[in-house]
Amino acid sequence: MRILILGGDGYLGWPTAMHLTAKGHDVAVVDNYLRRRLCGEENVGPLFDVPNLHERVGLWESVSGYKIRLFIGDLTEWEFVREVLQTFTPEAIVHYAEQPSAPYSMLNRRAATLTLQNNLTVTANVIFAVKEFCPHAHIVKLGTMGEYGTPNIDIEEGWLEVEHKGRRDKFLYPRQAGSLYHTTKVMDTDLLWFYVRMWDIRVTDLMQGPVYGLYTDETADEEKLFPFFNYDELFGTVLNRFVVQAVAGYPLTIYGKGGQTRGYLNIKDTLNCVRLSLELPPHAGELRIFNQFVETFSVNELGERVQRVGNRLGLNVQVRPVENPRKEAEEHYYNPAHTGLLELGLKPHYLTDEVLEQMFRIVERYRDRINEKAIFRNLCVFAPLRQYLYCRTQQTISLLVEWR
Repeated sequence: MRILILGGDGYLGWPTAMHLTAKGHDVAVVDNYLRRRLCGEENVGPLFDVPNLHERVGLWESVSGYKIRLFIGDLTEWEFVREVLQTFTPEAIVHYAEQPSAPYSMLNRRAATLTLQNNLTVTANVIFAVKEFCPHAHIVKLGTMGEYGTPNIDIEEGWLEVEHKGRRDKFLYPRQAGSLYHTTKVMDTDLLWFYVRMWDIRVTDLMQGPVYGLYTDETADEEKLFPFFNYDELFGTVLNRFVVQAVAGYPLTIYGKGGQTRGYLNIKDTLNCVRLSLELPPHAGELRIFNQFVETFSVNELGERVQRVGNRLGLNVQVRPVENPRKEAEEHYYNPAHTGLLELGLKPHYLTDEVLEQMFRIVERYRDRINEKAIFRNLCVFAPLRQYLYCRTQQTISLLVEWR
C-alpha cells in the first residue's frame, strides 16, 4: 500500500521506511530535521554522523533497489501538508513527527512552547488532511506508555470498563503524564478519539515503551543506514545511554532508588508492530489502542544487565546512583497488559546478553566520538527550585576549581 511516514529522519522513522519498502510497500517520508536542529542547539549530537535524508534515500536504493519518496518541510504549515497529501495520496500514515523528548520538553519555557505547538499542530493537521484528501486512510500514531503514568492498578490496553452506581461504560484508560511531552501525547489521543467519533476516521494508537538498539534486518552491515542514535540525557533512551556510558568508562547514572519500571522493546519489534498495525487495520470509526512493549524492567535491572555484559567484555562497568532530577515515583506497582500486538502476530525479540553484546560491539566502534559532557549535564531539567540552586552551586564550584 502507499504509506506516508511523518518524521522519517528520526530514530524510528528511518528504519520504519526501510522496513516497509523491503516488505513491498510504496513509501514516502516527510521531515524538517527538527531533531537535528534541537540537538545542535543543545550540543548533544548523536554517537555518529548521520547522512541527510537525500543521501540516505539514495544509499538505500543503491543497496536494496527500493525507492523512497522524499518531502522536506514543516508539517505545522498547512500549505505544505496540503502539497504532500495531494502529491502522494496515502492509504496509511505513520505519525512520528513530534518533538520526542520528555526531558527537552521540561527544559525551559521555549522548549515547552515548541513541544506544545509542534506536537499538537502536526497531529491536528494530519487529522484534517486525512478528512479532506484521503478519508479512508488509516492513521498509525506513535503514542507512549508514559501517558498512563504509574497507577496503583493494572494498566489495561487503552480502555477501561467502569461500573458506577449500578451502570457500566467503557472509557479511555485514565492518563497521568509525568512530563509535558507525555501530556501532549495524551492530548493527541484525545484529539484522535474526538475525530474518530465525529468523522469515522480509522486510527491505531500505539502506546510504545522506551526503545533500544541500533541494528535492524535492513541495515545489514551498512553503518550509514543506522538510525539517529542519541546517548545524551535529553534525547537518549535509558538502555542506549547505559551502553554508551559503559563503553566510555562513565558510571551508569541510576536516578534515585532505580525502581522506576517501564515496558521496553527492541527497535526490530517497533518496526514489526507498526507493519502489523498497517497491514491489519481497524474498522472505520474505530480508535484501536495497543500497548507496544515486550518486557518490563526497572532501571536497576537494566543497569545490572549492562554491568554484567560489560564486565564480561572487560570494561569494568561501574554504577553511580544520583539524586533523581525528575519528579516521579521511584518505587511503584506496574502491571500493564500487552496482548493485542501478539494476537496480530508479533514475534518478540527479547533482551538477551547476546543482544546487549551486539550493542556494545557497535558502540565500541565509535568510542572516540563519545562526548562525556553530553551524558549528564542538565541535572536540573525536571528539578524544583531547590534542586536548581543546588545544581547551579555545584556548577559554579566546578568552574572555580577549573579556574584555579
